[in-house]
Amino acid sequence: MHDDRNLVEARLERVLRERIRPAVHPESTPLAVEIWSTPGEPVPVAEGLAAPTRPIAPGTPWGTPWGTSWFKVTGTVPAEWSGRTVEAVLDLGFTPRTPGFQCEGLVHLPDGTPVKGLHPRNTYVRVGSPVTGEEQVHWRIEAASNPDLDASGVPFRPTPMGDRATAGDVPQYVLGQLRLAVFDETVWNLVMDLEVLGELMPELPLDGGRRWEILRAVGRALDAVDLQDVNGTAQAARDELAAVLATPAASTAHRISAVGHAHIDSAWLWPLRETVRKVARTASNMTALLEDEPDFVFAMSQAQQYAWLKEHRPEVYARVKKAVADGRFVPVGGMWVESDTNMPGSEAMARQFVHGKRFFLEEFGIENDEAWLPDTFGFAAGLPQIIRAAGAKRLLTQKISWSRTNRFPHHTFQWEGIDGSRVFTHFPPVDSYNCEMTGRQIAHAARNFKEKGVATRSLAPTGYGDGGGGTTREMVAKAARMRSLEGAPTVEWEAPADFFAKAEAEYPDPPVWVGELYLELHRATLTSQAGTKRGNRRSESLLTEAELWATTAAVRTGTPYPYQDLDRIWKTVLLHQFHDILPGSSIAWVHREARETYARLAEELEGIIAGAQCALAGEGTRELVFNSAPHARGGIPAGGASAGAAPGGGVIPVPRESGGVVPVPREGGGYVLDNGLLRVEIDGRGLVVSAYDLAADREAIAPGQAANLLQLHPDFPNQWDAWDVDAFYRNVGTDLTDVSELTLDGTAVRVERSFGGSRVSQLLSVPTDAKRLDIDTEVDWHERERFLKLAFPLDVKADRYAAETQFGHVYRPTHQNTSWEWAKFEACNHRFLYVDEPGWGVAVVNDATYGHDVTRSVRTGPDAGTTTTVRASLLRAPRYPDPETDQGVHRFRHALVPGATIGDAVREGHRANLPERRVDGAVGAVAPLVTVDNDAVVLSAVKLADDRSGDLVVRVYEAHGGRARATVRAAGFAAGRAVLTDLLERPRTDAERPREVDSGVVLALRPFQMVTLRLPRV
Repeated sequence: MHDDRNLVEARLERVLRERIRPAVHPESTPLAVEIWSTPGEPVPVAEGLAAPTRPIAPGTPWGTPWGTSWFKVTGTVPAEWSGRTVEAVLDLGFTPRTPGFQCEGLVHLPDGTPVKGLHPRNTYVRVGSPVTGEEQVHWRIEAASNPDLDASGVPFRPTPMGDRATAGDVPQYVLGQLRLAVFDETVWNLVMDLEVLGELMPELPLDGGRRWEILRAVGRALDAVDLQDVNGTAQAARDELAAVLATPAASTAHRISAVGHAHIDSAWLWPLRETVRKVARTASNMTALLEDEPDFVFAMSQAQQYAWLKEHRPEVYARVKKAVADGRFVPVGGMWVESDTNMPGSEAMARQFVHGKRFFLEEFGIENDEAWLPDTFGFAAGLPQIIRAAGAKRLLTQKISWSRTNRFPHHTFQWEGIDGSRVFTHFPPVDSYNCEMTGRQIAHAARNFKEKGVATRSLAPTGYGDGGGGTTREMVAKAARMRSLEGAPTVEWEAPADFFAKAEAEYPDPPVWVGELYLELHRATLTSQAGTKRGNRRSESLLTEAELWATTAAVRTGTPYPYQDLDRIWKTVLLHQFHDILPGSSIAWVHREARETYARLAEELEGIIAGAQCALAGEGTRELVFNSAPHARGGIPAGGASAGAAPGGGVIPVPRESGGVVPVPREGGGYVLDNGLLRVEIDGRGLVVSAYDLAADREAIAPGQAANLLQLHPDFPNQWDAWDVDAFYRNVGTDLTDVSELTLDGTAVRVERSFGGSRVSQLLSVPTDAKRLDIDTEVDWHERERFLKLAFPLDVKADRYAAETQFGHVYRPTHQNTSWEWAKFEACNHRFLYVDEPGWGVAVVNDATYGHDVTRSVRTGPDAGTTTTVRASLLRAPRYPDPETDQGVHRFRHALVPGATIGDAVREGHRANLPERRVDGAVGAVAPLVTVDNDAVVLSAVKLADDRSGDLVVRVYEAHGGRARATVRAAGFAAGRAVLTDLLERPRTDAERPREVDSGVVLALRPFQMVTLRLPRV
């Protein structure tokens, strides 16, 4: 036949747009509308309902940026519409932008009962089906005038709209038509028929008969429509399509499990307080849709969002709880929020699951088997163990499909972590967590599925997300037509647990991916918003201290344990680990509030720590040192003799303060610091030109090069400013070697530099008793679109390096043999990086940074060899979405540790993040509450059980990457009753009771294994 497919497709698009879709609501009458705008932040519903209103007409501007307006909407259904279906169509001034990124609304009855949410793809509210005529409509709409940060049409353009303080007061929206309308269900179904077939048709093979069969049927249907009487001829058009819609799918068709979804970012281009309302709008919509669509299933993650509903909108939460009980509204993921997984520390990552799973258990009686992280920016190699330790065994994500260099080889596979734990993992091949159930997306999922030779199933998270909104009735209608449709995969609404069970059953031996799931995109999120990242790291450390000393004080002195406060603080820290807060990719408002929150939490945690330490120290004037780190600190010389080492988790007296090494002038300029273990030379530029391990007779710094070198690069990625750093940033760089001042500050060398509009002040010092150079850096940063690095070129030939991650470390290559290695040009570490040759290594530790790069180069000539350069990423200056990102003062602490083992790297990383504290008291010493007799086995947590039983909970992990045997002892706890538990502190059914000896628990751990022990009180 003649190839007229393009003509038919063009005809279909225009007829739908200009004739058929408008005929869905063939008759309408305007509603009366009045408005009241809040003078500041959102008000309680009761206040909004009672507020005085004034008339407003369509076409009137409304809504200051981040404002809230309450619309009063009234009207009467015309008597002549009796027997017909009527709904209100409410246009608040929506733009073509995707839902969630502009104005939104929640419709209420006069008594405050929520009806449903409004967004640009969901503007209707059903009045009656059928109506009797003359029904009264009286609603109040809480409308949020959230600005569109990309309204200029230029993506990533800097904008002041990201903070209410800078956004101004110009109205953002123009009120559209708010009307009552007759709903013609036949025409609406014709739209669905034509859209499904029209979207499927171009996805089918040109040489296949099915494409042409659909083409002919669509042509006949369009011929059957009288464009002057669409409503009268819609059924005839549908009749022309009935046969092609009734042709079933082949038995071999790919099977798609659709699950309703509304990935709601807990903060991003909106503040936290707005997310609370986004969740209420979406949950109202989804519970309403569940009532209308018996096959539909909706899944929502993030326990925090359920908790917000419970606290702020209990009437919506009641509807959610009922739908959960009915099995239709499915809590998934078992985490407090969909967090970043690269940067959270070991305990924080564990507590994401503890608090998330516990909330779902307590509120709904649901035990989640899966982690649900569709939008997280890559996955740390320690995560599989944490998922398994939380009692889960599966993972869903989609984000790896965003990688720019290499295509991940699987969609369904086993993911193996650093300790050998595995989780069954699925990447939806639809390549979206916001599937709209279009023919293009569904066909792509089937074509794209990499396991199609051995498996048949994939999952499609379906609904508008990021800014919320969820699934629409149109998506449900399309899924119904594709339940079994020739040429398309089969589609069935299904809960995630049911999908996973079927997928595992049909694919019992999937391929295995070992190590981190590195996202080849969004690498700059490891550095953006340094203040937020410092706040997170500091909060994690303070929580470790608070739990340790509060537990020790509770056991030894009877001081009440602050269960409620610690629970609340943990949840606040976990919230701020959401994958657009901790990564630094949210608007200015979010990060301003985050910095304020971290400061408040730090003050509160300092109070908890001080109270517990004072209870342990008693009243007195003797100076004591409290060591919160899990390892002993070196002895402190006092009067020529060692005052002894402060044990991990213990307290000792300190007769007097020890001093650092006194710098001496260096020939040629600069200073030398030498403590008999390490000799450091700082030249006249303030750069470290030598760090000599005296015991090993070995130089750490590469010949002719200098460490403590600040390097500045231009930083203007192709897109996603706060998220991305592109590899070409390395093409141009400036070494900051000019020194403004080089002086002594006590036992430290002070280095002052200026560049651009910024200033750097550094203190370099060497302690008396450790082979370590400490570098304290303060940057008053006022650059734009620049990237600041701190470089350490090391005389080490290393093909790989170790970077700390949760409960261990991961190895990455220093070379670029393949595109997979090349793509990891910026990566994540926690407290340390470590490079070594057999028998000798160097650690670089930090107290607040995450991003880094490690490269290798070859030297020729007399100093031939290999240089491995470790660079810590300090600061960036992207201008979107926060145009003032990182402007101001920042502080960092790094340490260079030559001659280190991996154990030294672990110990020094803890030391830098858990500094000793000095307290005056009366006691001679306080022995640690918990001891471990092997430094390779590290205490991760010492706390009282969350159930307030008084039991002690101890978490340890093997930190060096080898087999380890250790005895864990706890003072004051019963022997013979220790229990191995999961992260939720429940006895593990897959583990025997641990062996005990001499009032201790004997553990034999595999590399990086993490174990949680529960010890009852005597």
